[in-house]
Amino acid sequence: MKRLSTLLLVLFGIIGFSCEPNNPFGPTYDLEGNLARDAKIIDEFLKTAQIDSVRRIHDQNGVIIIVQEEGTGAKPGEFRLIYTNYIGKFLDGKVFDTNLEQVAKDNNVWDENRIYRVFQFVLGSGEAIQGFNIGFRQLRSGSKAVLIIPSPWAYRDQERDGIPANSILMFEVEFLGIE
Repeated sequence: MKRLSTLLLVLFGIIGFSCEPNNPFGPTYDLEGNLARDAKIIDEFLKTAQIDSVRRIHDQNGVIIIVQEEGTGAKPGEFRLIYTNYIGKFLDGKVFDTNLEQVAKDNNVWDENRIYRVFQFVLGSGEAIQGFNIGFRQLRSGSKAVLIIPSPWAYRDQERDGIPANSILMFEVEFLGIE
């Protein structure tokens, strides 16, 4: 019995030391590296992008909030229900998603099985990508804005519904209200 215990300890020790200490399932996601890479791409994009704005917010997390129309409502608090319309685009302007049926049809992303309606999510709950949480915290209800979201605050290194891994995403949003 003592020999079996010793053998198991040695076996677990070998397994434990052969894996990365923080993640026994493989390499960890390079958050800082991807944020740095995306920041350079976003900076280059903003040099030539013609996006009208009343102000721009460069969030410390790397999300860019370009306010096009300032709302008169309140900024949302944590765990408040947000209502919004959105058009999701890549930096080249190609639409990949929207909650607006006509925009979906016009950009060949319409899905006959989808119900197109106002998008709602609870701020900070994980129901939307992290970039939405970061961006909407900076907006007043009634605002129209463009959110430029680095890949770590979108889908990271996961490919999703036609969105390549490590994609920087841009959303035109109309902040309809808070509940």
